[in-house]
Amino acid sequence: MQDLNDMLYFAEVVERGGFAAAGRALGIPKSRLSRRVSELETQLGVRLLQRTTRKLSLTEVGEAYLRHCQAMRESAQAAADTVAQVQTTPRGTIRVSCPVTLAQTVLAELMPQFLATYPEVRVEMLVSNRAVNLVEEGIDVALRVRSTLEDSGSMVVKRLDDARQILVASPDLLARQGMPRTLEDLARLDSIAMSAVDGRSTLRLVGEGGREQTVHHQPRYVADDLLTLKFAALAGTGMCWLPDYMCIEELRVGRLVHLLPDWAPPRGIVHAVFPSRRGLSPAVRRFLDYLGETMPGCSSQVTRMAGQGLDGAGI
Repeated sequence: MQDLNDMLYFAEVVERGGFAAAGRALGIPKSRLSRRVSELETQLGVRLLQRTTRKLSLTEVGEAYLRHCQAMRESAQAAADTVAQVQTTPRGTIRVSCPVTLAQTVLAELMPQFLATYPEVRVEMLVSNRAVNLVEEGIDVALRVRSTLEDSGSMVVKRLDDARQILVASPDLLARQGMPRTLEDLARLDSIAMSAVDGRSTLRLVGEGGREQTVHHQPRYVADDLLTLKFAALAGTGMCWLPDYMCIEELRVGRLVHLLPDWAPPRGIVHAVFPSRRGLSPAVRRFLDYLGETMPGCSSQVTRMAGQGLDGAGI
């Protein structure tokens, strides 16, 4: 069997752009690295690198071989991290970024328990809706809610939950303007929204069997903050689409009513992104595990309440 160290050496040489840089990173003489990679090529019977006086480039088979070398290195590091996780108590500072609404609702409830469980951990949370650059801003974990994971780039992604928007209104509003039974009935209800173009707001909805329909409305009140809209909905200003995890308690006690539960915008994906699995501190790793254990289920609570007949209760 070939020496697995040679696979590591090969990956480091490629990723660092040459033998000299890889040698400095590994603490190995450049000449020794060059010899080991040459011996690896001889053993495999193929050329992995094209060498010129100015640069190195991968051959076609070298590109394929590199992926396996990187996977081997990641697996070895993961095995070492597993042992370290068991042996090391989570401690130190975790820097987290989180969207405003998610921080004010779900994380607001979860973080005290996490900090109580791990007294040697500190958390610095940046609460912002902007897309942060984790590397440049020194963020360990960024929490996001998006419709797709495709824009996460080279970041590692941990999926945590699904977020569904639901249409809610107060019992007072429904008493004044009526309970809608169809999408067309929504036209007679006042509405509020996060944005409107020329006074109109548009939303794509998905129903049973994947049916799609676009709804247009003219909101009476526009505010680009979901918590502000929630207060307005509770006051009876208008119906509003809100993330389900913002409305659990209000639906339970009847301060809000879930309208037309068969229709909703496409689900969002609640997820965490971080630069690499390699070198994660025990504190960051345990934080990610904790979110994975505790966050799922916010949406299912709303679904269960809808099934228990809370939609339209008291109207």
